[in-house]
Amino acid sequence: MNIENNQECFVQLWRRLERTRRLFGGQYKRFCIRNVLKSWFGVEANDDFIWEVCHLSEQEGWNELPLPSLYPRNHRELLRAIVAVKTGISFWKINLKALDAAYSIAFPNSTSINVNKKKRQ
Repeated sequence: MNIENNQECFVQLWRRLERTRRLFGGQYKRFCIRNVLKSWFGVEANDDFIWEVCHLSEQEGWNELPLPSLYPRNHRELLRAIVAVKTGISFWKINLKALDAAYSIAFPNSTSINVNKKKRQ
């Protein structure tokens, strides 16, 4: 899979994340960052790669991930970190509007995530 910083790629990543969760459930495997990365990237997902993704997403590699459709925040940061590491661009330059819009496309019946909305003062 070719990973890019655009909405089409983000939709594919959200959907792949859900498929991976279901696959792991059927195989009785832990749905965690480490297993997801090893499943998606194979031998490329070495300890340094996994550490960098976990460090950027501020999550632990072995911790069980919740459902992407119910608790998207952890997964949002995970996908953001994966795109940053794979493309080599800054974590802070990932297109969050496209990432959030892709979530709404991949999970149409879920509440949308709008982290960048303006707050009232």
